[in-house]
Amino acid sequence: MASPVVINDNGAWCWFQDERALVDPETRTLVVGSIAAADGPGGAIRAGNVELTVVDLDTGHSEVVVLHRNLEADDHNVPALWRRSDGRWLAVYTKHKTDDLTRWRISEPGNPRAWGPERTYDWSPLTGGQGVTYANLHALDGRLYCFTRAVNDDQCALVSDDEGDTWAYAGKLFTRPKVGYVNGYTRYASDGNRIDLITTDHHPRDYNNSIYHGYLQSGALHRTDGTVVDPVALDDEAPSQAELTTLLAAGSRWDGDEMTHCWTTDIRRSPDGTLAAVVTARGADHPAQPSDAFERMRPVLDHRFFYAHLAPGGTWQVTQLAKAGHGLLPHEQDYTGLAAIDPNNLNIVYVSTPLDPRDDTPLRHHEIFQGRTTDAGKSWTWTPITENSGADNFRPIVAPGAADLSPLLWFRGSMTASQHYRCQVLLQLP
Repeated sequence: MASPVVINDNGAWCWFQDERALVDPETRTLVVGSIAAADGPGGAIRAGNVELTVVDLDTGHSEVVVLHRNLEADDHNVPALWRRSDGRWLAVYTKHKTDDLTRWRISEPGNPRAWGPERTYDWSPLTGGQGVTYANLHALDGRLYCFTRAVNDDQCALVSDDEGDTWAYAGKLFTRPKVGYVNGYTRYASDGNRIDLITTDHHPRDYNNSIYHGYLQSGALHRTDGTVVDPVALDDEAPSQAELTTLLAAGSRWDGDEMTHCWTTDIRRSPDGTLAAVVTARGADHPAQPSDAFERMRPVLDHRFFYAHLAPGGTWQVTQLAKAGHGLLPHEQDYTGLAAIDPNNLNIVYVSTPLDPRDDTPLRHHEIFQGRTTDAGKSWTWTPITENSGADNFRPIVAPGAADLSPLLWFRGSMTASQHYRCQVLLQLP
């Protein structure tokens, strides 16, 4: 692989929006969304900028474009990207529960460096002013959906019949009484004919989550085996996500250790219908369900990555992937360095971990490793992508869009909160 290059000197992203990075295969252009922080270059003047880094993959030239200046210094506000059939780009973004607006902009044809005016959808008549978070763009049956955490902090959707020019409320995907901060955390994968998803019960800080899988197809919400859970999905009678197929159960034991407080990380679908997902769980060293504020701040020292594989017509095969090490932040016990699946090859994953997955040797910083499997995740061969780094390497992304390109992105630096980080965005090509 080529050496990584810095393409943005101040940026980071959360992991519940997609696509955060996307390739235009016709122009060989990569577009990467990120949020600038006051701690990084530019300081308060740049803080909260919603930014796109546009990279010419042939020349290596990169340019930073600002979609919204000083929106909010929070990595949850990173935009979701979509390439429209007319050659324009769509970018959709929100604040982090501090207002009720879904915002979007549409580019000039074929030019992600030039954008039209920002437009907004106001959720407040539905949310009562409780705020919205996240954007995930996926097509199904000729319509474009934007999945957002909104009403009752459930997974909800907007729908567009004109590729993002206008949006209307579609409904709730699933719902249940809220526990703690919010309801489930959901990741999506789609091919235009169905949308697969993995989700949790609530926030792992507040609840001992399991992970569930289901999919949307032909207007209905299904379990993994095709059983219909909700015959008219996205209406006012949404089911609980617990009615979906359990992919990883809280309390299940692996190599003698009980796994708890699971969280979703990534899911991808290949053209033949195969699915792969990565999720996390607390391992052997995890506190009991916290009983007070002090206990909630105790760091978790043992997180685990799990890899899940689903062949068409089969059942989920789940295996331990690697150790994810200690939690990143004391006030967010379940933040890890995360992992990403190569959308062009589901047998390749990238993990960010402070433990070498080849032998679990502790490392000075979080490093990025590539894992390859030839047996659906039962065994892995590991190759370091970063070594002996002077800072942590977090939250890898493999940008989809071109079958012959798998650009690897991550950010490097220090992070003390979702609102405070000093990180550079790096790109590495195969």
